[in-house]
Amino acid sequence: MFTKFEQIYAELNSRGTRKRMVAAWGVDSHTVAAAAKAVELGLADVTLVGDETMIAAACKEEGVDVSLFTIVHNPSELPAVAQAVQMIRDGQGDFLMKGLCSTDKFLRAILNKETGLLPPKGTLTHCTTLEIPAYHKLLFVGDVAVIPAPDLKQKQVIMECLVKTAKAVGVETPKVAILAATEQVLPSQPASLEAALLAKMADRGQIKGCIADGPLALDVAIDMESVQIKGLVSPVAGDADCILFPNIESGNVFYKANSKLVPGVRQAGILVGAKVPCVLSSRADSIDTKLNSIAIAAMSVK
Repeated sequence: MFTKFEQIYAELNSRGTRKRMVAAWGVDSHTVAAAAKAVELGLADVTLVGDETMIAAACKEEGVDVSLFTIVHNPSELPAVAQAVQMIRDGQGDFLMKGLCSTDKFLRAILNKETGLLPPKGTLTHCTTLEIPAYHKLLFVGDVAVIPAPDLKQKQVIMECLVKTAKAVGVETPKVAILAATEQVLPSQPASLEAALLAKMADRGQIKGCIADGPLALDVAIDMESVQIKGLVSPVAGDADCILFPNIESGNVFYKANSKLVPGVRQAGILVGAKVPCVLSSRADSIDTKLNSIAIAAMSVK
């Protein structure tokens, strides 16, 4: 089990064979810098799809040797994103990364029914990985970015994707905390009812490969002292690997509160549910976040 992103870097480097990343409209300095570090650390080989003049300028700005990359020249944003997706479909890459393009353009290309990457009847969700100094291991959380108000079936998919990602990053049997505002099952709080249903589905093997409990409030999901004070008996409480949020608002607030208020926090974000992992970080995210995201995606390639 990995507790820090550097351990994942070392694991990828030790494997000897690199996964192939294709960056859609990878023309900005942050994408170029993160991609260069990924190559130098042995995490992946990188193809940048975009305007070669802009790529050259970004490389010059960051002091990066452009020969580290394979460059596929495409001077227009939307066609470049579409080309990057097609390259994945054609087997020319193992995972996809969003460059300077907007999230909606990136998602539209992935979700295109004819030329995209989503399997029939598939569901795309976002998995965030957090390295929080005050927590004893990596934490996988979702969905903070894609599915606004997941129903029970969508929560099951999010949960399965969290488990899949955690397993890819070395967690043998992920512990999943299904969140609500309380540990009690209350008819007045639908999130608590769905959490109880999902936990029972995991108990009975309908959701495989994990140990799950819910409803759990956030404090008892991640803090053993709170568990002991409340006298809660749970195989997950205080030691969760994964957190399933009831809606995008709660997940997004948790993510941003950590990123802005917790010193030393590190994070990564990928889309799960497409035919390949897709790195989805904000255009304003740090180089470190983008590099961490590349590492999680590379680990998640089948």
